[in-house]
Amino acid sequence: MINIISNGSITSPKGFKAGATYAGLKSPGQDKYDLGIICSDSPSNWAGVFTKNKIVSPSVTFSKSLPDIVQGIVVNSGSANCCVGTQGMNDAKELVELTKNHMNTDLDFVLCSTGVIGVELPMGLIRENLTNINVEDSGGTDFAKSIITTDTTIKEISVEIENNGKKVRISGVAKGSGMIHPNMATMLAFITTDAKAESSYLKKILIDVVEKTFNQIDVDGDTSTNDSVIFIANGESGENIDESSPIHEEFLEALQMVANDLSKKIAIDAEGAQHLITVNVNGATNDSEARLIAKEVVSSNLVKTAVYGRDPNWGRIMMAIGNSECKINEEKIKIFINDIQIVEDGKSIPFDPISVVAALTKTEVNISIDIGLGKGEGCAWGSDLTEEYVVFNSAYRT
Repeated sequence: MINIISNGSITSPKGFKAGATYAGLKSPGQDKYDLGIICSDSPSNWAGVFTKNKIVSPSVTFSKSLPDIVQGIVVNSGSANCCVGTQGMNDAKELVELTKNHMNTDLDFVLCSTGVIGVELPMGLIRENLTNINVEDSGGTDFAKSIITTDTTIKEISVEIENNGKKVRISGVAKGSGMIHPNMATMLAFITTDAKAESSYLKKILIDVVEKTFNQIDVDGDTSTNDSVIFIANGESGENIDESSPIHEEFLEALQMVANDLSKKIAIDAEGAQHLITVNVNGATNDSEARLIAKEVVSSNLVKTAVYGRDPNWGRIMMAIGNSECKINEEKIKIFINDIQIVEDGKSIPFDPISVVAALTKTEVNISIDIGLGKGEGCAWGSDLTEEYVVFNSAYRT
């Protein structure tokens, strides 16, 4: 049985603590933080999935070089620590050393950075303020606040699996609202569990889940230089998990539930967004092609603007399906918008435009597509494209 933990945070799994402080990396504000730590009470196995952008932050490069066992995660916002020359790696190493000293451990911390590209980490401010971080059981929400940049809200979820009287928890927290078109990760997402699991197992299931969730988000077609999904397991529950475990499938389902929830929260919090667009595809030749079609539709700027303008322009959806380069037969395609069918056998059918326009005014717009060729299923999430997004990003630094 999988249950959602009410008011859960990244510290809900046993043995995890977190905290944050304001160090001056971002502009000041009430209840604002920009430097955060997740720390485990015990050494933890971890796995990560990172950006495929060829311009990569040294924070990513550093973290990818770490051993399988770490103490936790340290994150800064306000600076991506990217495109700053050799100083970026020097600062990455120093920030982790400062964290290790503060947490009194010899084990490393996974490092993630987010913010403006081309700005060095202000190490003077970090040296001065990192020691102000107190990690606590109740520090999860402060950590969630410390990682956000243009987000309008924090994004977190916790679930619990029960197995023969033992409980295993998985929690997640994420940030992201712009520069979102992941190609194997998402902006930043951190997942903790008190299950005992090897890094190789964590890596295998994380790659599978990321492909079906975070990789299926699109806001603006841009892949960040810092995209990272980090999964860390400390074993504090005493429950061993691997592919032979009796709760392996349930554990995988719970992990996907966490990733699904965070993916949707990222999509709906997109810069300037008014709508969460969910594209469900079935009837494709396989699941991979179904996901590709769904991602192509949700990534189309013409589909995004049609949703924003409440325009039932189904031709744009057909165009995006065709652009996917997947196997299709135009004469078998069916399209629905919020359960109202508008296309049958690749052609328009009579529908009430007023009803469809009314459906497009809802915060959540669901586009369902039946390819009619097989049993493949896939889903993708995105946002509409608004004038507010253009205005916001035309003056991001000014």
